[in-house]
Amino acid sequence: MPHLSPGDAFPSLAVPRVGGGSFTVPTVFEENYGVLLFYRGSWCPYCNAQLRAFERASDSLRRVGARVVALSVDDEVTTAELVAKHGLSFPIGCNADAAEVSAATGAFVDPNRGFLQSTGFVLDPAGWLEVSVYSSGAIGRMVPDDVVGLIRYLRGHSPRPPLPSQGNPGPSL
Repeated sequence: MPHLSPGDAFPSLAVPRVGGGSFTVPTVFEENYGVLLFYRGSWCPYCNAQLRAFERASDSLRRVGARVVALSVDDEVTTAELVAKHGLSFPIGCNADAAEVSAATGAFVDPNRGFLQSTGFVLDPAGWLEVSVYSSGAIGRMVPDDVVGLIRYLRGHSPRPPLPSQGNPGPSL
């Protein structure tokens, strides 16, 4: 799958959620701007720092009408420990199938250990992709201040039309 580009309709992804149940991107954003973060795993210090930064910026993100979700291939127990350790309040997905996520979004997968590399997306309220940030390694990732500034800028421009009904909830990750 090639990388997603601005203006693309974001594919529907169903993701198991820590604590039970699941969420589906992009509908989880409920007509708000959406920030979707793929993180390498709870063991990654850069990912931990990014997730903490988005948690600290939660008030600023909420003020611009953005919701954040994140996911990784980590199992539920490991992910629940990460959520508790950092007091994360946004939905966190676990047990993602790296190959399926990569096929749907173009995210890089570590060839030796099979985890998703850091990837970030900003979606408009209709589910269209505004920005994608792909990393092939540990560094190079989306930061909250940039996201807040981008959304403020986008609010001053015409939104794209609603996405056509996709009918298929997408792959279960």
